[in-house]
Amino acid sequence: MKLLVIRHGVAEDREAFAATGQPDTMRPLTDRGRKRMRRGARGLKRVVPKLTVLATSRLVRAAQTADIVSKAYGRMDVATLEELSPERRPDELLAWLRSHQLGDTVAVIGHEPHLGFLVGWLLTGRNDSFVEMKKGGAVLLEFDDPPSGGNAVLAWSIPPRQLRWLGAGA
Repeated sequence: MKLLVIRHGVAEDREAFAATGQPDTMRPLTDRGRKRMRRGARGLKRVVPKLTVLATSRLVRAAQTADIVSKAYGRMDVATLEELSPERRPDELLAWLRSHQLGDTVAVIGHEPHLGFLVGWLLTGRNDSFVEMKKGGAVLLEFDDPPSGGNAVLAWSIPPRQLRWLGAGA
């Protein structure tokens, strides 16, 4: 199995959005964030040509990012998972990951620091975050066995600037 971990694109400023009185769960991507994510999603498609499944957290900025990635891959369905919410533990995603076949390429879209802990846990089995993902960046993990803490192999980590560069030629 391959697991593509994607951090949502650039969203509205947290403090400015809080002044609107709306909850942070509703904070959207900026226009610039959407534009950059469209180019980054084209770059992702160049390095990971096919996805089996795409899932996102319920937060608006992640769902908007998922919609952009979905369009880059020909409008695939997007699952919304509570396990990708920022406050959840990384191991809570394990049952969902294991519900997919070993040959699948699964993509998830979420938030920091949750994604850093998820990637760190899958690589080492420890609840440490030593991976910092920038907004719009991605990491590809590979598994020879069903996913569990400590059995992932890092295939690559690509920051958003390089994904956008890859997407510019697509």
